[in-house]
Amino acid sequence: MPNLGTTEIIIIALVVLVLFGSKKLPDAARSFGRSLRIFKAETKGLRDDDHQAPATHQTPAVQPAPLPIEAPAQAAAPAQGAQPGVAVNGSAPAVDRH
Repeated sequence: MPNLGTTEIIIIALVVLVLFGSKKLPDAARSFGRSLRIFKAETKGLRDDDHQAPATHQTPAVQPAPLPIEAPAQAAAPAQGAQPGVAVNGSAPAVDRH
């Protein structure tokens, strides 16, 4: 990579000033600084997690077996007093196809 001299740095600074404007340049620099600070904190957190991971070896918790699903006792026959087109127990309404 070539070395940057004083004149090159001045030209780059002038181009940046023209592109962003003198009013937006401090806001852009502030946002860039915040982004770098957040990035640095996140990479530090990842490094800390990597160092702690081998030391804290945890066994996975045993999960209980799921309960079996039981079919309703009278799924085929409509309940007594059921009205046509009205849902029973949250199921789809019975359709009378006569």
